[in-house]
Amino acid sequence: MTVLITGAAGFIGFHLARRLMGEGRPVIGIDIVNDYYDPALKRARLAKLSEDYGDLFTFRQVDFADADALDAALADLKFTDIAHLGAQAGVRYSIDNPRAYVQSNLVGHLNLLEVARTRGVPMVYASSSSVYGGNKTLPFRVEDRVDHPMSLYAATKKADELMSETYAHLYRIPLTGLRFFTVYGPWGRPDMAMWIFTKAIFEGTPIQVFNAGAMRRDFTYIDDIVSGVAACIANPPPDDGELKAGGSVAPHRLYNIGNNRSEELTRMISLIEEACGREAIKQMAPLQPGDVPETYADISAISGDLGYEPTTPIDVGIPNFVAWYRDYHGL
Repeated sequence: MTVLITGAAGFIGFHLARRLMGEGRPVIGIDIVNDYYDPALKRARLAKLSEDYGDLFTFRQVDFADADALDAALADLKFTDIAHLGAQAGVRYSIDNPRAYVQSNLVGHLNLLEVARTRGVPMVYASSSSVYGGNKTLPFRVEDRVDHPMSLYAATKKADELMSETYAHLYRIPLTGLRFFTVYGPWGRPDMAMWIFTKAIFEGTPIQVFNAGAMRRDFTYIDDIVSGVAACIANPPPDDGELKAGGSVAPHRLYNIGNNRSEELTRMISLIEEACGREAIKQMAPLQPGDVPETYADISAISGDLGYEPTTPIDVGIPNFVAWYRDYHGL
C-alpha cells in the first residue's frame, strides 16, 4: 500500500509522509526542491524522513510539471495511492510571478491526473481555502460558489478542481480535493505569518499587522490536517452516482479541512509573544492585494463522511510551533 506524495519536501507533504510511514506504509516522495523559500529547510525535512524511516522512504527529485521527467522518474516505481500536495504556494507571490503558478499548479496538476489515469489509482489533491475569494457568507461551505478568486493562486486551485471533476467524470478516477485553511505547526513554511512574526519577535524587528489587525483566520494545526488527508486516502469516493460533497455525482469529493474556528489575528500575535517571552514591535498596514479579511471553515462534509474532528486549539499549537522554531534555530 505505497503512497506517492508530491511536495514531499514541503510542509504538509513531509508531515503526511511521517504519519504514513509511522504506520508502516512505504512512501515515494517527489519534489523539485526549488528556492521559493530556503531549500535548506526542505533538505532538512528530507534528511529527517530518510533518517527516521530508512527503506520505507524513496525520494526522487523531479519537476512534476515536466511530463517526460515525471514519467521517467516514476517508471520503475509502483504505488497504490497518490497524495498530490506539491504546488507553487503563496497568494502574494502569484501577483508578481504568475507564470510559475500556471506551470506548477495547472500543468503539474494535469500531469498528476494523467499519472492517476494511466496507473488506475485514486488521488487526493491539495486545493485551498483561497478559492472562496470575496465570499461574504461565513463559515465557508463546499456548496458555496467560488467564481470570484482574488489572486491567480486561488484561480489555479479552482481550475485544478474543475480539471479533476472532468477526469472523475470521463475516466471514473476517485479524486478528493482538499481546501486547506491556514496550516501551521512545526517544520512550517517561512513565508507564512506565524513564522514571519516569530522570526521578527526574536530578532527585535517590526511586524506588519495588515488591515490594522482586523483579520481573522481559521488556523489549522498540521497534525489535524494530516489526519484529514490520511482519512481521505483511506476512503476514496465511490463511483455510485450519488451526490458527493462539493456537488459531483462522479467519484469526486471536495472537502474543507480547517479548525472550524475563526481566530483574531491579534490573538494569534499575543500567543506568539507569550511563547517567545517578549512583545512584538507592531506596524499597522492596509489589507494586501489578493488577501481577504476573514476565513472560517465549515467542516460538516468531511466530519459527516469520514469522522474528521480537529483536536488542537491555537493555545496548544502556537506554543508547539514556537518551541520547534527555537530548537531548529538553536535559540
